[in-house]
Amino acid sequence: MFTGVVQAVGTIETLTPLEAEMRGGVRLTVESGGLDLSDVACGDSICVQGACLTVVEIAGGRLSFDVSRETLDCTSGLAHPGKVNLETSLGLGDKLGGHLVTGHVDGVGEVLAFDPAGESVLLRLRAPVALAKYVARKGSICVDGVSLTVNRVEGDVFEINLIPHTLSVTTLSRLAPGVTVNLEVDLIARYVERMLSDAK
Repeated sequence: MFTGVVQAVGTIETLTPLEAEMRGGVRLTVESGGLDLSDVACGDSICVQGACLTVVEIAGGRLSFDVSRETLDCTSGLAHPGKVNLETSLGLGDKLGGHLVTGHVDGVGEVLAFDPAGESVLLRLRAPVALAKYVARKGSICVDGVSLTVNRVEGDVFEINLIPHTLSVTTLSRLAPGVTVNLEVDLIARYVERMLSDAK
């Protein structure tokens, strides 16, 4: 479990094909970007650009993860070298600075606009149609591993205001129209839907 509060921006440096039994999977080696690794061990979960991945090796400030082809096909930003948001898993008693994030990417959204709005940036995204019902005004959503508040919703399109601090400590400053992002909807919304559907 994570909070969506990014702790460091790392870099995917290499992608090495795995053995045939992984059916197109790769081993990602990520330079940790100053992430505190003092309490990280092999087998731990790290949120990488919104996806929960398991550490399989730690060496020289670098983390390695084995990623299946299915995960690569269902996410954005993990199939090539580049900057990624990193967060270690939440411990019992830790501050919940963002919202409850599982690291299970629900779908890939598309950036429609990335426009200056004073000192901030207005981010407009289109969610997959199946996820749109979980996106609510003033609700939480995780975009590329970052916990954000939704300001406006219309159909499958929603808007978020990105403050300068968020842009400076995450990968979100690289966004532009046409870029895809990993989305995870609010966990509570999913449970509420399930309970309501069972009550019918």
